[in-house]
Amino acid sequence: MPPVPPVPPVPLPGPADPLGPLHARGDRVSGLQSVLIVGTGLIGTSVALALREQGVTVYLTDRDAAALRLARELGAGIEWHPGRPADLDPDVPWHPGRPVDLAVVAVPPQLVAEQIAQLQRAGAARFYTDVASVKALPLRRAEELGCDLSTYAAGHPLAGRERSGPAAARADLFLGRPWALCPTDRTSPEAVEIVRGLVKLCGGEVVEVDADQHDEAVALVSHAPHVAASAVAARLADAPAAALGLAGQGVRDVTRIAAGDPGLWTGILSGNALPVADVLEAVAADLAAAAASLRAAAGGAPSETAPWDGEAMGRVTDLLRRGVAGTGRIPGKHGGPARTYAVVQVIIGDRPGELARLFQVAEESGVNIEDVRLEHAPGLPLGAADLFVQPEAAGPLSQALRAHGWHLP
Repeated sequence: MPPVPPVPPVPLPGPADPLGPLHARGDRVSGLQSVLIVGTGLIGTSVALALREQGVTVYLTDRDAAALRLARELGAGIEWHPGRPADLDPDVPWHPGRPVDLAVVAVPPQLVAEQIAQLQRAGAARFYTDVASVKALPLRRAEELGCDLSTYAAGHPLAGRERSGPAAARADLFLGRPWALCPTDRTSPEAVEIVRGLVKLCGGEVVEVDADQHDEAVALVSHAPHVAASAVAARLADAPAAALGLAGQGVRDVTRIAAGDPGLWTGILSGNALPVADVLEAVAADLAAAAASLRAAAGGAPSETAPWDGEAMGRVTDLLRRGVAGTGRIPGKHGGPARTYAVVQVIIGDRPGELARLFQVAEESGVNIEDVRLEHAPGLPLGAADLFVQPEAAGPLSQALRAHGWHLP
């Protein structure tokens, strides 16, 4: 894979002056009046949109002119020009060289340190952070480049989508999501506080963690799962049509994240290679043991009293049980312990407005739908909607849905 070209040096911004309706009030509580977003992909543009909703002055720059243009059209901010912006009101004073409060570097992990070094040489911001999904590499490289680490508080929002680019950006992408903050012993308290303010404005929840611990954690809960999902999805690339015709919700759930941008993920994985390799080797060992057990079970002579090799299948059962235990430890949608929800299944037509009608019944019944999953019936204009609700709400919701003519299996 050819190296990603570095983001060009960013010209100095002007002050955090209100530029008409695009720049409203700023945020005095967090100390953020003006922010520069370097990189207008999914995360960078989502941060920009979230800040714009809070009235913060947002400047944008990106080596990809098309991405930058689209982010601007989405209302994420204005382009950072080397001189006076063309869209600045002539009556508004312009002071080249005044730094923004915070620069948010949203570029691949391998380029974060170089970009921060460029920005610091230009005096672009008072403080700096990044949103890369690995933390030890940018911090180590920033120290090697002689960056001022007192003004740099490394960060990583644990949020994303299968889609990439500014078109997929959402202002609410970070609501309630963990946002890792990895200060070092050289990070100033002021830098930490201003990045905490950024997270607050975006709706995230700060989790302070050591950089190495962060990388080991995301290898386990994000990076290795992506590779595992890709390995399963890769089996489908040459699968016969008959097999794909039988695909159900299970394979969709397992492979959903494998639709991510391979180029983006190659950069992420190479930046966290050793921790990811450790997790993948452990997963591979479990899978190899399960495969060996299944072959041993299949090699016996099944009978009515002993349909399989009990000892071999016991090892498989143990893996399945450990899987159930691990799933149960995944935090719930509001953090904390996982919640067990009841599932109300409804047959739903594949027509516009059906989901809205369904949710309307839930609203009238005073029931909050915690999650929803849809599965279409192949070849038929209908499917099933699984509504996840609090256990005590399942009965009232089922009764209300039947009263409104919905069919519940």
